[in-house]
Amino acid sequence: MTSGTTSWQEAQSASRTVRALEHSAWVTAIALAAATVEMLASEGVHAVGGFAEVVDDVGGSGRRLVLVATTDPDEAARASGLLVAGSGSVTAGGFRMARTPSTMLDLGTIAPDFRLPDPSGRVVALDDFRDDPALVVAFLCNHCPFVKHIREGLARFGRDYQGKIGMVAINSNDVEHYPADAPPKMAEEAKEAGYVFPYLFDASQSVAKAYRAACTPDFFLFDRTRRLVYRGQFDASRPDSGIHVTGEDLRAAVDAVLAGQEPNAQQRPSLGCNIKWKEGNEPAYA
Repeated sequence: MTSGTTSWQEAQSASRTVRALEHSAWVTAIALAAATVEMLASEGVHAVGGFAEVVDDVGGSGRRLVLVATTDPDEAARASGLLVAGSGSVTAGGFRMARTPSTMLDLGTIAPDFRLPDPSGRVVALDDFRDDPALVVAFLCNHCPFVKHIREGLARFGRDYQGKIGMVAINSNDVEHYPADAPPKMAEEAKEAGYVFPYLFDASQSVAKAYRAACTPDFFLFDRTRRLVYRGQFDASRPDSGIHVTGEDLRAAVDAVLAGQEPNAQQRPSLGCNIKWKEGNEPAYA
């Protein structure tokens, strides 16, 4: 090929072909995308391939391998992060970021029970935190760019409040289709990130459903009586926002509880990758 125009036509054709393939043909699709990406790169066109939810022109939908080609390197970088995370989507109108918000569980809800293993098999239960004046439950995963964005700040939050409150993180993703989130990888992630709180695996996804968790990250703060007093965002920072990660929203809520006060009722939902539900196990709210 000799022109950027031809490259775009090839990219569009490859994308349509890849999107038409079913699950059984993903290996072929990956090979096609890789070849096309290499071809476009030789002409200065940025192209990235990955998995995303696809809605076709006749209303069909499903998870497919897609190709995004652009002459803008920043746009390519954003698309790459989203596709690697499986959090992008493709419609007839083109690629867009699929950001899933918190469901904002009703304040006052009593903390749903849980009893889950960490990657080593050690079981941690809600009752283990019965003496703590507050409890933070965070739904995370390893691969999501939104979680990676706050990773350092979240680890710092854990250290700052260690011994003052209880805290636990839960990964509910479908690890068959997202092996980067499997328990061995969770152990690696917890160590590399410096998490000082338990990181548990919700294999059945029942705990995520009980909390009406929808995205990663998703935060829930309970007071001493295990009544929900805060749910939503860590802070206003997002991967593309330019806002520094501080955890100020969750910190303010925790500080209020420790001071014997109610957190501000004006709370903003978290925003992130959707929890990766097992096929047929999607909750009605997803």
